[in-house]
Amino acid sequence: MASKHPVAAYIAGVPDGTVPAGKLVRLAVERHVRDLETGAERGLHFDRAAAEHALQFFGFLKHSKGEWAGQPFDLLPWEQFVLWVMFGWRREDGLRRYRTAYIEVPRKNGKTSLIAGIGLYLLVADGEPGSEVYSAATKRDQAKLSWGEAVRMVKASPALSRMVQHWKSGDTLTVEATASKFQPLGADADTMDGLNVHAALIDELHAHRTRAVVDVLETATGARRQPLQVEITTAGFDRQSVCWEHHEYSRQVVEGTIEDDTWFAFVAAADEGDDWTDPAVWARANPSYGVTVKPDDLERKADRARQLPAAQNAFMRLHLNIWTQQSERWIDLALWDANAGQVDPEALKGRECYGGLDLSAVSDLTAWVLAFPRPGDSDQIDVLARFWCPQSRLMDSSNRYRDQYVAWERDGYLVATEGDAVDYQRVKRDILEDASRFALRSVNVDRLFQGYQLSQELMDEGLDVFGMGQGFLSMAVPMKEFERRLLEHKIHHGGNPVLKWMAGNVAVKQDAAGNLKPDKATSQGKIDGIVALVMAIDRAMRREPPRRSAYEDHGLVIA
Repeated sequence: MASKHPVAAYIAGVPDGTVPAGKLVRLAVERHVRDLETGAERGLHFDRAAAEHALQFFGFLKHSKGEWAGQPFDLLPWEQFVLWVMFGWRREDGLRRYRTAYIEVPRKNGKTSLIAGIGLYLLVADGEPGSEVYSAATKRDQAKLSWGEAVRMVKASPALSRMVQHWKSGDTLTVEATASKFQPLGADADTMDGLNVHAALIDELHAHRTRAVVDVLETATGARRQPLQVEITTAGFDRQSVCWEHHEYSRQVVEGTIEDDTWFAFVAAADEGDDWTDPAVWARANPSYGVTVKPDDLERKADRARQLPAAQNAFMRLHLNIWTQQSERWIDLALWDANAGQVDPEALKGRECYGGLDLSAVSDLTAWVLAFPRPGDSDQIDVLARFWCPQSRLMDSSNRYRDQYVAWERDGYLVATEGDAVDYQRVKRDILEDASRFALRSVNVDRLFQGYQLSQELMDEGLDVFGMGQGFLSMAVPMKEFERRLLEHKIHHGGNPVLKWMAGNVAVKQDAAGNLKPDKATSQGKIDGIVALVMAIDRAMRREPPRRSAYEDHGLVIA
């Protein structure tokens, strides 16, 4: 390749460090350079004219949104590299080498415009008669984002608008001369039978809960000479997903542990161990840094993430392309560990405390957490946590946490009760024993129906029990209080391993006002102990005279 070509500077600059890039981008560039030397041994060759053709096509396109609206689509260096490699490599028979392209970059790096342009190229300039191009996503509205961008690009280009017709009634771009079409598809795989796919553009692969769409589109390319599936996404959090599978496969391909000459991979991300607060790391993770990715915007978001643990994972996943444990982790585990301290149950005897009880489902974990305000500084609390589960969960092969449960039960952090359901009478006895050892003032109980009978029985024993909802109204204040005390190192939990596991699992939802509540649906594992701790903090915040009115008239009084 002649060094004067603009993409040459990128290919040379990534390995030598003059172009900021993470490890996986460096490996992708090195793979291309290595293939230039050894590809012929595997029947591969690089067709410079084909690569140039793809780059030149983008000269017909214009941006349609934001500060670049109406301006020509001037490819950034990383975009030039992606297109150069994807479309330049050929097999011995002259057909395209790559059949799958996995492109993973952080948000705001121009994914939508790039994939729209690729779709148009495959529609009108790839030499495929009767080309069928589809943009696919979890919802048809999402699929229409890139397709809609392609429509606007066609309308803004005199050359393309003469070739491509837009049929609004069917959401279709067509090229009558070649009987080709470009359409958006939703995630209902049952509607995809009979497709004859030349190109599939899968947007935000991380949002696909199942692999159904990917599998259907892959199997619909069998009749094509050189089909191409382009998957473009930001990092996700579900490591059981097809996106994680393709992320890991891509990593292994560029690392050389898997040899697959049909798979192109470009993954721009911060590297393991990088400081997520460092602007130099932001530049390495974002190939469009300084252009579509604004440094001052990242600075503002990073400042917020420094102060709010719930925002850290969102920043790392969306802006540094780091796969996280869940959609929005609430608790930073380093901060959690820094709060451990020493908690001696014997030293807590007779101390004032407040309880939170999350009964969960009868077939799994039940959590009971006590918060002990420290004398002289009630902001600081010592925490005791107890957990129960059915004995059957320790033997159930379908319980993916079985080994953990067994270890916790052996070490005394988890009580296994006989049978297939939690023994609430055992839970009641243990709570009453705690009430006799400590100065238990009041208890919050999840308002789910499981808590009704046990709460009545605890009240009959003289405890002050309150029903507490799990929505924003009830949880927002104690969640923020938990967050504040954790940041100030005022929650001393003694390093309980079950509670730590749950702290690492917690995902939260946020409303428009910035209020938080735990989200069990998206948390990657059990969180009952943290929910119970928040409920205990709620009672400790009140520190009000006792009253017994939790389930009046078979209803719940929201405390």
